Amino acid sequence: MAPPSRLSAVEERRIYELHENNPEDAGYRRFLSKLADPLMAHLPPGAEGLDFGCGPGPALAGMLEEGGFTVALYDPFFHPDNAALTRTYDFITCTEVVEHLHEPAEVFGLLDQLLRPGGWLGIMTCFQTDDARFDNWHYRRDPTHVVFYRQATFQWLARKHGWALEVPVKDVVLLRKGR
Repeated sequence: MAPPSRLSAVEERRIYELHENNPEDAGYRRFLSKLADPLMAHLPPGAEGLDFGCGPGPALAGMLEEGGFTVALYDPFFHPDNAALTRTYDFITCTEVVEHLHEPAEVFGLLDQLLRPGGWLGIMTCFQTDDARFDNWHYRRDPTHVVFYRQATFQWLARKHGWALEVPVKDVVLLRKGR
């Protein structure tokens, strides 16, 4: 989305505050498990991670902690802890985050820097797959969604950063940083 068309940070936060991402909601946990389950299958015991863009109720971080992993939180609106962006991690998660990035190239570069060699970046976003239906696509109609991705976009990002790519289920990618 062109910068003049984007919402202000205040307007964006107001919309995020309307989201119902309750960590106790079984349906929401099932939704997050699309990323959590395949990611956890790759992680060694005690791995340390970052939930990047965790939102006000970091449900995914809680699920990963239940799995025995340590998870730091970062969200520019709800957990703006810049100290979390000064260390490295075995894994980073971005669930329903990358479509909100105003500077995606910069953020993917940062995420690469934050990943330890052999680390995993887990992303969940609705893939754009049908140009003919784009104008009426529900995901495009969210005014906080400013960039969209195809599976081919993640293939390109993997090549650019030297990551290995897996697509375990629809709308989920796991990217592994080289050792």
